Amino acid sequence: MNDFLSKNIISLIIKHRELVMQFIKRELITKYKGSFLGRFWSVITPLMMLTIYTYVFSVIFKGKWDFAATSSKQEFAITLFCGMLVFAVFSECVTKAPTLITNNPNYVKKVVFPLEILPVSLLGSAVVNFLIGLSILLVGKIIFLHNISWSLLYLPLMLLPLIFLSLGLVYIFSSLGVFLRDLEHSINIIVQALYMLTPIFYPVTAVPENLRGILYINPLTGIVENIRNIVVWGIQPNFINWSIQLIVSLLILIVGYWWFLRTRKGFADVL
Repeated sequence: MNDFLSKNIISLIIKHRELVMQFIKRELITKYKGSFLGRFWSVITPLMMLTIYTYVFSVIFKGKWDFAATSSKQEFAITLFCGMLVFAVFSECVTKAPTLITNNPNYVKKVVFPLEILPVSLLGSAVVNFLIGLSILLVGKIIFLHNISWSLLYLPLMLLPLIFLSLGLVYIFSSLGVFLRDLEHSINIIVQALYMLTPIFYPVTAVPENLRGILYINPLTGIVENIRNIVVWGIQPNFINWSIQLIVSLLILIVGYWWFLRTRKGFADVL
């Protein structure tokens, strides 16, 4: 416990901030290394998926959002894109977590290297990609909806549960991935299921009332709804739900970090 208290995440990031920034930069560069378009893929890929999903859900399934000001495909696409951006942070972190340590065995064998910064760096690169996508979304909102709401100022607060949840799960899964090599495949299936069970392509009201409780078991449901409300529709966030999300995600982060510190001594033996 003393080790856990002396190595809290905030002091860790401050102490190794330059190293964290280097690893974030490395993560961003190596992701598209060798490709002709390079970093442009971080913009092209979500836009291509957005076009496909917008066509499927707005044209074929005739989907509509509860707070939509218009029935235009542009507003539908912006609303959809917002949910995709939020989920992408979670997805990028969790799907890469099981191989995070096993892909960096050299750092495991270095006694002085702070392995705890690897999950932070992974989260950092996901947040950078989110900010790139958010910039595109806001430009689209200005062009097509002609407004930016002051409620956007709540965004840093609304992102905290997402950040805590993602980082906590990265600590847990990156540790377990060292000992359970099949975890990578299991996580990919679970993330795909969560993608469809999170109200990204549809409003919660589209789900039968007797099944909505199941939808809210998914912690990403409330996070996506709150962020979409403030970014797209200018609605004040639900602070009661946000408080619950924050407490739960913070507990997951604390447990995940404690578990990582407890198990890291066995990494070298396995690798």
